[in-house]
Amino acid sequence: MDDFVRIVEVGPRDGLQNEAQPVATADKIELIRQLSLTGLRTIEATSFVSPRWVPQLADAAEVYTGIERRPGIDYPVLVPNEQGYDRARAVGVQEVAVFTAASETFNRTNTNAGIDESLARFAPILERAKSDGVKVRGYVSTVLGCPYQGDVAVSEVVRVARALHEMGCYEISLGDTIGVGTPRKARAMLRAVAGELPMPALAVHFHDTYGQALANIDACLEEGVRVVDSAVSGAGGCPYAKGASGNVASEDVVYMLHGIGMRTGIDLPALAATGRWLAARLGRETGSKTGRALAAT
Repeated sequence: MDDFVRIVEVGPRDGLQNEAQPVATADKIELIRQLSLTGLRTIEATSFVSPRWVPQLADAAEVYTGIERRPGIDYPVLVPNEQGYDRARAVGVQEVAVFTAASETFNRTNTNAGIDESLARFAPILERAKSDGVKVRGYVSTVLGCPYQGDVAVSEVVRVARALHEMGCYEISLGDTIGVGTPRKARAMLRAVAGELPMPALAVHFHDTYGQALANIDACLEEGVRVVDSAVSGAGGCPYAKGASGNVASEDVVYMLHGIGMRTGIDLPALAATGRWLAARLGRETGSKTGRALAAT
C-alpha cells in the first residue's frame, strides 16, 4: 500500500472563516505564501460564499488574485452555488469545492436547502466545470454526528458521497464537523463509503473537539485512506456547530504521519513556524502541540 499521504491544508479557508476578529487580506495572502513553501501540494485558499453569511471571507477575490500560485500546488476554493462559481472563475480559479451534509437538519441550517436540493444546486456547477476543465471536490459534513439531530445514519453518508462522486467530484472529503467521532465509528463509516466508492477518491476531515482526531485519522489510514484535511495551528471551527473546536492541526497530523513511516513531502519545522506566525496574528498561542514542542527545543 502506498505510504504517501496528501495533506489538504484548509487553514486559509476553514481555519479563518470562523475567526471572530477580522484578518487582514495581506495576512491571508502571506499565510498562503508561507504554506506554499512547506511542501504542501493542496492549499484551500478561500471561499466565494456570500459576505453576508461569512464576512471573514468577503475578500475572496482579493486574496486569490493576490497570491502567487506556485507550480505543483493546487489552490482550490469553496463555492456554494453558481454565483460563487462565476466569481471564482472570474479570477482564474482552476479547482473548486462544493459542500453538503449527511444531516438534513444541518444542511438546511447551513445552506437553507435540503440535501437533495443542494445536490440539484451543484449539478450545473459540475456540468460547467467539466466544460471549463475545472476540477471539483465534494465535502460531506456531519458524517459522524450532527449538532441538531445527533446520530447520522451511515447509509445517508454513503448516499450523499456516492451522489457527489457520480456527479463528477474527483474526491469526496468526509467531515466530522463537530468532532464527536471515535476510531471504531470513523473506521466503520469510511469502510461503508469505500464499499461504494474507490478509496483513492476519499479523504477525511476531522475536528478535534474531544481530542479524537489523530486517533480517527490513524484508524482511517489503516483502512487505506491517503488524503487528510487539516488546518495549520489547528485554526477554525464551524460557524453552524456551536462549541466545535478547530480542525486538527496540520503540524500534529504531519508529526504523527512521519512517526508511523508515512511520507508527506512536508517540511515540518517550516509548517510549525507558519502555524506559530498565524497564531501570533490571531493573538493567541498556536493550537498545535507539535508546534509548541518544536518552539521549545
